[in-house]
Amino acid sequence: METTIPTGTASSSAVSTTPLGAAASLAAPLSINAPVVLTTRPTTPLVATGTTAASGVQPKVEQNLAARFLANGRSSRSPTVGASSHRSDDTELSKRILETHESDDRGLPVKPVLRIIDVIFYRANVDLPGYVIETDNTADEKVLYSSGSLQDFVEIPSRITSAISCEIFSKCSTGVDVHTIVMDILRLIKHYSWESKAVLALTSFAVTFGEFRIVLQLYSTSPLAKSVALLKQLPEVLEHAADLRPKLNELYSLINEITDVTKKIVEFYDIPRVYFTAESPEILAAIQHIPTAVYWSIRSIVVAATQILALTGMGIDYLTETWELSSLSHKLNNIKGHLADIIKRCYEFIERKKEEEAYEMIVRTFTTSHIDNSRPLRVLFKDDPTPAIYDCFNRRKVTIEELRRKVVALFITAIDPELSGTAEYAILQQMYSEKKHNLTRSESQYEVVWVPVADIWTDEKYRLFETLRDQMEWHSVHHPSVVSAVVRRFFREKWNFSKKPLLVVMDTQGRIVHHNAIHMMCIWGSLSYPFTANREKLLWEETNWTIDLLADNLEPNMISWINEGRYICLYGGEDMEWIRKFTRIAKDVARESGITLELLYVGKNKGKERITKNIIDLITNENLSRSLDWNLIWYFWLRLESMWNSKGQFANPENVKNDLIMQGIIAMLSYGSSDQGFAVISRGFGQMAKGNGEHMFKGLAEHGRWRKRETEISFVPALDEYLRKIHLDAPHHCTSLILPGTGAMPDTVACAECGRLMEKYTMFRCCLD
Repeated sequence: METTIPTGTASSSAVSTTPLGAAASLAAPLSINAPVVLTTRPTTPLVATGTTAASGVQPKVEQNLAARFLANGRSSRSPTVGASSHRSDDTELSKRILETHESDDRGLPVKPVLRIIDVIFYRANVDLPGYVIETDNTADEKVLYSSGSLQDFVEIPSRITSAISCEIFSKCSTGVDVHTIVMDILRLIKHYSWESKAVLALTSFAVTFGEFRIVLQLYSTSPLAKSVALLKQLPEVLEHAADLRPKLNELYSLINEITDVTKKIVEFYDIPRVYFTAESPEILAAIQHIPTAVYWSIRSIVVAATQILALTGMGIDYLTETWELSSLSHKLNNIKGHLADIIKRCYEFIERKKEEEAYEMIVRTFTTSHIDNSRPLRVLFKDDPTPAIYDCFNRRKVTIEELRRKVVALFITAIDPELSGTAEYAILQQMYSEKKHNLTRSESQYEVVWVPVADIWTDEKYRLFETLRDQMEWHSVHHPSVVSAVVRRFFREKWNFSKKPLLVVMDTQGRIVHHNAIHMMCIWGSLSYPFTANREKLLWEETNWTIDLLADNLEPNMISWINEGRYICLYGGEDMEWIRKFTRIAKDVARESGITLELLYVGKNKGKERITKNIIDLITNENLSRSLDWNLIWYFWLRLESMWNSKGQFANPENVKNDLIMQGIIAMLSYGSSDQGFAVISRGFGQMAKGNGEHMFKGLAEHGRWRKRETEISFVPALDEYLRKIHLDAPHHCTSLILPGTGAMPDTVACAECGRLMEKYTMFRCCLD
């Protein structure tokens, strides 16, 4: 039969038989004051000790008592009620909940208590017949033992938990609706913090549930437990365990949801508040959700407690329907999701704040004076408990202390399988080889540390890291994890690291004295030591645009040629016909002028290896001139690009036209970017004459026109003068300048041929040789 019994002041006419699941979502919350539709089913007579009636249907008075006791607040609203009405109800409920809270004066050691509650609720379904799962009580015992001394140092307010139980059982039995009971419980614990309120209510229920479990577990082995079970009519529960399983499983699911919501509330209050203000969005969201979460948690506890009473006294016919418990579980699951989102946002905010603090600490460290470099290095690399640095040559870990009071060059790169083939790697390897062969000289008193940077480290990347590290002779970080995300951010934002390798130099006192010393190393080698920006500037101030700077010691005979006063011609390009014509006319002019001219082929910038090697073979076989080999040609143009990057740091854009070195660098890079040939002729450390292939060939071919001038001012100045005239008389020209994608990038560049501003384009190129 179906009997409708009103509770509280609700009218029975408002009863709706709509399933609670349709009205229990966040958009349509469970009703606060509601009647109960109590459904009983005809059953066979139960024979049990203490049963006073042979019929399975209890007296009407008992039915009414059970109905009032099991009042669970089913919604009396139609599911078609507007959303605005629900929002209004939610606002009113929140207001009434907050009115019950007076202070946070009292607290509870919530975490130890929750650990004990976990033991009580742990795998509760295995207590019923039909479950054969082997349970391991070891974990439970460990929790109990670790929390068993709780009473020794803190008092659990058992008076309060007992009072909460009394509120639930006494007021339900007198027909008080669930909402009123919950509000009365909240007033009872009005001086406790919100997380303590939730834990206190859960504790009171855990005691009741724990007593129920103990009797179930010991029923078959303990006469005392069996006696209590008989008095509570538990044999009926055991007899119908299979039929009750869906309801009991739903009850246990509800208990799990209550516990999860309570833990989320506790977790929120465990978050450090130092990172938040009262106006933080995360705090405002919590203020809105947590009181309501506590309310629904306690409300669900009241419903769950009535289910235990039905099992232990009223009879199984008075258990709440499965869908009703499921609806409450769904409601709590939604609340848990909101709390989890708030907590996640809080931790993300804290992580960002911690990252900002760590970042600012790194910035402060590198703007503060230090006695040595140990602190700045420890800020960059976590050196505890495992040493952060690895000596690749000796295959051993070393501490940061071993780098103390040394100049340290940080070789910062991406984790790239082609790293060992990059220009930066080659330059550093050459420098380090010199250092290894001259360990005692002052220019060798530095150490290199490789710092690979990657935001995500896969197994493949880690294997590549080990492979590259094993190829190196200098130092490396021992493991990529010693470089934190904040340090990687510092590299990118303060040291402008992107993908191209950097060589950042730290002096003996931890000061950053150069943000990329690789270019000065490429140009001057060990003369760059101690690799400071001031040293680089001083080297440029002492340098002139001469053939010595341009060619360095790439040709073994260069120094002797200069000292002997020979004329030196560096030429390049990939047009073999022009090369033949040019070398022939250059030799003829040298004989006419009675000078000794050394011709040296230097290729083309970014030339293809196969083509360049073929040209070198032809030049050698035809005895046209000397030539650098392929590796030295590559290095020749690499040095010029390094000169562009290095000198460009100190060049005043307004005075570039008057800067002979910058003009020379621009001219050479322009020639190297062109498809036609070029040549530069000089004697000793003096003036240089330069021109593209067409103009240089024309100038030499018309030697007779300026030969008289040659006798007046010498060969090179006369040739340079005539080349300038050719430039002016030329009807047109097209000069390109391909610059490296990193380093100095001026807004304007003057043409090396005519001095006019060049147009600026962006070029992407992929060349497979």
